[in-house]
Amino acid sequence: MVLLSGVAAVCLWPIQAGAEDPFTAPLAPSHNLYGMPGLIDMPTADMSPDAQLTTTVGHFAGTTRASLSFQILPRLTGSFRYSALAGYVPDNYDLSTYYDRSFDLRYQLVEEGDLRPAIAVGLRDFIGTGLYGGEYIVATKGIGDKLRVTAGLGWGRLGSHGSIGSTGTRPSELLGEGGIPTYDRWFRGDVAPFGGISYQVTERLAVSAEYSSDAYEPERGISPISEYGNTEPALFDRKSSLNFGIDYRFKNGNQLSVYSLYGDTIGAQLTLSTNPRYANTPTGLEKAPAPIIPRQRASLNDLGWSTDDTQINSAKRTLRAALEGDGLAYQNLSLSPREATLQIRNPRYSAEPQAIGRAARQMARVLPASVEVFHIIPTSKGMPLANITIKRSDLEALEHAPAEALLERVAVTDAAGLGLGQEAGLPARSSLSLAPYLTFSVFDPDNPIRIDTGLRLSGSYFVTPGLELSGSVTHKLAGNLDSVTREIPSNLPRVRTDYAEYSRQGDTAIEHLTLSHFGRPGKDLYSRVTAGYLETMYAGISGEVLWKPVDSRLALGAEVNHVKQRDFDQKFGLREYETTTGHLSAYYDFGNGFHGQVDAGRYLAGDIGATFSLDREFSNGWRIGAYATFTDVSAEEYGEGSFDKGIRLTIPMSWALGKPSRRDNTVTLQSLTRDGGARVNVRDRLYQRVRDYHQPELNKEWGRVWR
Repeated sequence: MVLLSGVAAVCLWPIQAGAEDPFTAPLAPSHNLYGMPGLIDMPTADMSPDAQLTTTVGHFAGTTRASLSFQILPRLTGSFRYSALAGYVPDNYDLSTYYDRSFDLRYQLVEEGDLRPAIAVGLRDFIGTGLYGGEYIVATKGIGDKLRVTAGLGWGRLGSHGSIGSTGTRPSELLGEGGIPTYDRWFRGDVAPFGGISYQVTERLAVSAEYSSDAYEPERGISPISEYGNTEPALFDRKSSLNFGIDYRFKNGNQLSVYSLYGDTIGAQLTLSTNPRYANTPTGLEKAPAPIIPRQRASLNDLGWSTDDTQINSAKRTLRAALEGDGLAYQNLSLSPREATLQIRNPRYSAEPQAIGRAARQMARVLPASVEVFHIIPTSKGMPLANITIKRSDLEALEHAPAEALLERVAVTDAAGLGLGQEAGLPARSSLSLAPYLTFSVFDPDNPIRIDTGLRLSGSYFVTPGLELSGSVTHKLAGNLDSVTREIPSNLPRVRTDYAEYSRQGDTAIEHLTLSHFGRPGKDLYSRVTAGYLETMYAGISGEVLWKPVDSRLALGAEVNHVKQRDFDQKFGLREYETTTGHLSAYYDFGNGFHGQVDAGRYLAGDIGATFSLDREFSNGWRIGAYATFTDVSAEEYGEGSFDKGIRLTIPMSWALGKPSRRDNTVTLQSLTRDGGARVNVRDRLYQRVRDYHQPELNKEWGRVWR
């Protein structure tokens, strides 16, 4: 819960609302106390704008709910919720606050029309303990510009008060471990109506009223929770089915809501929203690109320079300086009378076409007039990723035309065997940085979030363009990860659940120390070998091969790791546990920003299975996704949560700053840290490094080629 609030405050940078501004997102509807578009406690059929990301924190009657919801598709919403019920102490439960994790889904079956209402179907807490489990069908219709009316039918919690019938028998017990879909009870049991209205008083102020079909039996101490039995005293007394609310929307689109609930208590909620599709700040704050100067026709056939080493070396020096001024790293240049091949590294621009465009502009300004064909080879870790061919005459003719016109004339081919290496005399690439760090653990019932923070000293040195020595050392300044006292039961080798011991003994720790080699073993093939202290818990050797044609949506990979567990103090010592892991991976770009990944193989605890991931990516670098791992470890062996799963967000710095940057921040909300389905955290896996300069990725951001 605290983590979600932190993500909202730090990462979900609110943007100005107003659909008429191309840089800002349209307004999102009000969200209910479950973090989904709704009235107060009840759902509506409304949808947020496509890609809207919303976090809510609400509280009433000892219950605090924090949620993170995402508009996955224009008509599909997903939500993760973490709830804390203070004073809710079931039998045989040894804590004063009960914590619960749950997931929701809603799909809009029918969009609202002039006469017809929007109709949606939803699943609440469909993967969890079932504490909040319920399903519904709901319709919402606007009447005029200010009034919206909602009516629906609910099952489970939403069918527990005022039942008008039944659709079979619904299991009533809750799932102690949670994490398993509760499909055996969907749309079964008592069914009850609910409904309400909302009225937009002013642009900022709205009021709402609803009739609730949730009896709140667990919170009132009159129904069992899991195997623990009943709980007393009740958190509140449900005196009425009517709820009333006031919503105030701030100028930036965020919202504060205050409620009168069930005739007995009051509640409040803060809603923060942002949309990755819209810019947080004005873009294009970087300096303008160099103009393209058309060549004089009389100079096109002047080849005298081609035999003059002085002119060639001068052109290389001038081009190198020009590229560095644009934030690009010059690596080498090969010149012939009619063609030039430039090898570069892009440390600045998150939009790769912008780097290609700036490199091409500088080539057109610097190189002799007879050079007509430009080959630009971007590299990563010394690997040539693609050969991007552009005719100089096309640059001259199309500089002020739409970017798509140039794209039609650009060729992107494989660069295997075309790499130029690093030009003699250039300094070896190296880096050294000192920065703060933060690590965290979430969802421990003794303390929902634990954090360590301190300083990280990181460095790298490239012995050759494809051979990197890198490492990092951390020193903890403050934190409470080492305060974990609850014994985490495990029937598996303790490959991850000793994380508290690593924090307790690793105040000053070698986070990683590795030697890595990256290469191009053949056409469409990429390779990586990493040896050393791979991560905080494991040392060993890791090898990976990736097959990725430049024009393919599909990529295939294989990875093998032989590792040994590190000592808790994270110095140079090793423990006894040793294992070999390996995975075969398939990556696919489905289009519309959706990327899927399947990794099948052997995990750290020796379990066999597969991890399924789906991410939605945006052209500005935002990435939002989820993953789930299923292995031959049973739900009982795995423990609480039943299987490994999580949600992840990547927020690019360029989106927040309005200036080019390849830096980003990734936050992963993992259900729980357990030993099943755990992988080695190896740096620099190949797919993310390779695909940026391939199709269809280049096409998605090609509009920035002239920027």
